Amino acid sequence: MTIRFAAATTAASTHPVVRRVCAVRLSRPANDNPSADRNDKLVYEALRHFAQHGIAAARHAKGRAEEAFFAGDREAYDWWLGICRQLDRRMARDCAAGIDGAEAADA
Repeated sequence: MTIRFAAATTAASTHPVVRRVCAVRLSRPANDNPSADRNDKLVYEALRHFAQHGIAAARHAKGRAEEAFFAGDREAYDWWLGICRQLDRRMARDCAAGIDGAEAADA
């Protein structure tokens, strides 16, 4: 039985078309939030809220956002929705959609 050795090819030793097609695309990790959304104070408070309430923190923040909205406190609503968004984007999106739907029905 013969043993064959095939050295690994590098991008430098391959054909230019192959290098173009197989080029590794460096991108941000999927779990990083875009930097445009980043508010350090909000992130800090979301982490504190998570430390206090554990896995139910997003649901608790959503409840506080809904309470603030129905109390007419838009600033508190935006704050709690932002904390909910930091913890669970889908839940925050659904909450905001429900609130927007309630506003449209009232108009």
